[in-house]
Amino acid sequence: MEVIMKSLPYLFDGLQVTLKVFVIAIIIGFFLGLIVALLRLSPFFILRWIAKFFVDAIRGTPILVQLFFIYFGLNTLDFISLDRMNAGILTIAINAGAYYSEIMRAGIQSIDRGQDEAARSLGLTNTQSMKFVILPQAFRRMLPTFTNQAIISLKDTSLLSVIGIADLTQRGQVQIAATFKAFEIWIVVGVLYFIIIYLLSLLSSFLERRFKLS
Repeated sequence: MEVIMKSLPYLFDGLQVTLKVFVIAIIIGFFLGLIVALLRLSPFFILRWIAKFFVDAIRGTPILVQLFFIYFGLNTLDFISLDRMNAGILTIAINAGAYYSEIMRAGIQSIDRGQDEAARSLGLTNTQSMKFVILPQAFRRMLPTFTNQAIISLKDTSLLSVIGIADLTQRGQVQIAATFKAFEIWIVVGVLYFIIIYLLSLLSSFLERRFKLS
């Protein structure tokens, strides 16, 4: 217990970094996913092809390879300079965005076409119909899957330790090297991840009940 109590402040600092990366990446990934999903539904073939290529490329490669490509590969170009934090956030955001785009596309397509036709008959434009009629209904259906993907992205942040980001996992490794107490430290790291993921699941359940009642 003495080792654990002494390690907690240091690990909490790492947890703050993990949450910072996660929140920023998820926000960026959400809007990226929405853009890609709309491109996948575009009537223009070239836009659909570009969006599909992006999704297939991201979903078809390991996130660790994507991280190395963004941090080590892109930084070899003269006009790009990414520090560890920005490279980590960008990797998580792009990876989440690709999966979010498929979730959104499926959610939008699950809404009956009559909803859009009814909105158009009332004088709404395509954009207004999508914003005020289709997306609100689709979002309710997509919420559980959104949460699952967010949890996966939160777990993926642990991979960022390989490029030196001082997140929770990396801090745990440092503490183990300093104390030689791998069993105790990894238990604490695992419990901290579990608490955050559990709270995220509770938030999702609350939002699901709230939207069903509204």
